[in-house]
Amino acid sequence: MFRPMAQTVAFAILGAFILSLTYVPMMSALALGRNTAHQPNFSDRLLGALALRYQRVVAWALGAKTLILSAALALFVGALLLFGTLGGEFIPTLEEGDFAVETRVLPGSSITYTAEKAQQAAGLLLKHFPEVKEVVAKVGSSAIPTDPMPVEACDLIIVLKDREDWTSADSREGLVEKMSARLGTIPGVTFGFQQPIQMRFNELISGAKQDVVIKIFGEDLQQLDDYAGQVGELVKGLPGATDLYVERATGQSQLVARMDRDKLAQYGLTVADVNRTVQAAFAGQVAGQVFEKERRFDLVVRLKESARQDISSLRQLFIATPDGRQIPLEQVARVELISGPSQIQRDDARRRIIVGFNVRGRDVESLVQEVQQRIERRMQFAPGYYVSYGGQFENLQSARGRLLIAVPVALLLIFLLLYATFNSVSQSVMIFTAIPLSAIGGVLALWLRGMPFSISAGVGFIALFGVAVLNGIVLIGYFNQLKAEGLIDLRARILEGTHVRLRPVLMTATVASLGFLPMAVSGSAGGEVQKPLATVVIGGLVTATLLTLLVLPVLYYLEETWTARRTARKATMAAAASATLSVTGAVLLALSFALLPGRAQAQQPGTPADGTLNATQAVGAALLQSGTVLGAQQQLAAQQAAVRAARDIGRTTVQGSYGQYNSLHNDNLLTITQPLAGLLPHAHGAGQSAGSHQGAAARLGPRRRAPPSPSAV
Repeated sequence: MFRPMAQTVAFAILGAFILSLTYVPMMSALALGRNTAHQPNFSDRLLGALALRYQRVVAWALGAKTLILSAALALFVGALLLFGTLGGEFIPTLEEGDFAVETRVLPGSSITYTAEKAQQAAGLLLKHFPEVKEVVAKVGSSAIPTDPMPVEACDLIIVLKDREDWTSADSREGLVEKMSARLGTIPGVTFGFQQPIQMRFNELISGAKQDVVIKIFGEDLQQLDDYAGQVGELVKGLPGATDLYVERATGQSQLVARMDRDKLAQYGLTVADVNRTVQAAFAGQVAGQVFEKERRFDLVVRLKESARQDISSLRQLFIATPDGRQIPLEQVARVELISGPSQIQRDDARRRIIVGFNVRGRDVESLVQEVQQRIERRMQFAPGYYVSYGGQFENLQSARGRLLIAVPVALLLIFLLLYATFNSVSQSVMIFTAIPLSAIGGVLALWLRGMPFSISAGVGFIALFGVAVLNGIVLIGYFNQLKAEGLIDLRARILEGTHVRLRPVLMTATVASLGFLPMAVSGSAGGEVQKPLATVVIGGLVTATLLTLLVLPVLYYLEETWTARRTARKATMAAAASATLSVTGAVLLALSFALLPGRAQAQQPGTPADGTLNATQAVGAALLQSGTVLGAQQQLAAQQAAVRAARDIGRTTVQGSYGQYNSLHNDNLLTITQPLAGLLPHAHGAGQSAGSHQGAAARLGPRRRAPPSPSAV
C-alpha cells in the first residue's frame, strides 16, 4: 500500500538532487539580475521582526539551559504517556461506498428458508432507506467453490447511491446503525455490517468475516460450543463491539435410531437390514428405470417430504422381516430427535470454534485488550483448550513487529549519514535529538484529531524522522562554518548562526508541512489511510521546528563548552606530565652528581675538598646538564630571536653606476633595495621576501642589459 508512495518520494528527491546541481545553477545565471541592490520587501520585514524576537528568546534560553532541557524532557515523557492511551488499529477503515452484510439463520435451515429471510431483509432496506439503490443476495457456494459457506449463511450486498443523495444519515456509521436497528426486527436472523473488500480480506486472513476473531481450540465439540457461548456473553455489551457472531459447532437437528439388538435377534433382522430400509425411506432407493423415447431415468422410491419431516413417520416406518412380516421401526429401535454437530472447523489440523465481532467507534487494540482481561479473569479453560486472537488485531501485531525492525534500521541509517557528514559522534547525537522532539508533535496531533495509532501513522513517523533532522543539519552546519571562519566567541556564534539560519529552518519545515496538508484534509477515496500519515508529519514538524530552534542551540553551547574544557584539561595534563618528567630528570641527574664526587668537582669548581655537593649545587648542576632543559632554553632563544627579527626592518642598500656601457652615450643605473620580511604578515622567510623585493626594486632602473662593473671594464 505504501510502496508506491515511498518510490515516488525517493525518485522525486533523486530528481531534485540532480536538478539542484545542474538546472538550478544554469537558470540562476540566466534569470538573476546583475544588480545586487535589494530593497526590503514584506517578507524581509516580517522575518526581520521575527528574527529580532527570536534572538531575544535564544539569548534567554542560553541563560536558562536547565529549564529548556527539563521542559523538553518533560514534554517527551508526556508524549510517551499519551501514546499509550491512543490505542491501535491495523489500517483505518476505507470508504468503499457499498455495504456487505453477513446474514446468518439458524443452523440446519434449508436454502429456501435462507433465501426467504434474505428477500425479507432486502425488502425492508429498499422500503425504508432511499439511499439503497439495489440489494443482491448470495446463498450457498458456486460451481467452483472458491468461497464455500453453509446454506444457512448469506451475503447481502447493498449498493448505495452517491453520498450527496443520502437523507437518512450523514455518515457511514450512522447509516449502519439505522439499518442494523431496522433489520433487527427479523427474528432468528443475525446481521453483520461490513464492506465487500474488507469482508473478503478478513476472511482470507483469519478464516472469518469479522474484524476481530476469537479462536477457541480444543477437542470436544460440545465443550467448544459451551466455551464459545461464554465468551460471547463476555463480549456482548462492550463499547465498540458490534455485530457479534458466535459460531455453533452443535445444534444440527438429527433423527437418530438406536438399535435394540436383542429385539433385532428376535425378529431375525440385522442392523444392515434396518439401515437399508431407513436409507431408502429418506435418501431414496432406485427401484427401476423409466424410458421416454431415447432418454432413460431412474425410478427412485422414498417417503414423501411431509413424512420425512415428522418423527412419528420414522417411528411407524415398516421393516420387512425374513419371514415376510412387517413391523414398525419403533419395535426394534429407539427413535429420537437430538442436536448433533453442525460443522467441524480446523486450523492447522486442530479443532476450533470462533467468536467474531466488528469494531465501530473504537480502536481495535484497546477493545481486544479489554476482552482478554475479561476472559482471563472470568473463565477457566480445561487442559488442552486455549484461545488465540485473529483478524485485524492479528494484522496489527504482525505489522507492529515489522515496524519494530524497520524503525530502528531507519534511525541507524540516519545516524550513520549524520556521522558521515559531521565526523563527530557528539554533533550527530545532538542533531538526533530532533527525532524525539518531532515525535512529541506527532503523538499530540493524533490525539487532537482522535486518531489511534495505525500502520499509516507508523509510516508517517518514519517519514517525519527523516525530515526532522534537516533543521539540525542546517543549524549545526552553519555553527561549524562560523567557527572555521574565526568566530571564537561561542555565544556570539550561536546568536549569529540562529539569526542567519532562521529563514532556512522555517522554510524547510513549512514546505514539508504544506506538501502533506492536502493528505491531512483529504476526503476522497483512500483519504482514511492518508490522514494519519499526514497528521503525524505536520504535527511532528511543528514541534520539531519550535523545539529545535531552542533546544539545539542550548545543546551546542553545552557540547562546545564541554569540549573546550576537555581540551584544556588535556593540555594541562600534558604540560604537567612534561614538567614532571623534566623535574624527575633533573633530580636523577642531581643524584648522579651527588654519587660521582670526582665528576662533580670537575664540573663544579669551588666544591668542597671531599667532592660532596649540597642540595642547591646538585639541582643547579642537574639543570645545566638536563637535555630537556637545555632544549627548552634553545627553543626559547630561537623564539626571542624571531621576535627581534620581526621588529627589524633590515638594512637599506643603495647602488649606482654611470658610464658608457653599450653605446657612445653615457648610461646610468640606480638600485635601492629594502628587505621587508619582518613586516609582511604572510611571509615564509626573510630570504624569500628580500629576494622578491630586490627583484621589484631592480625593475625600477632602466630596461637595459646590466653592464659589467666599472672595475671589470
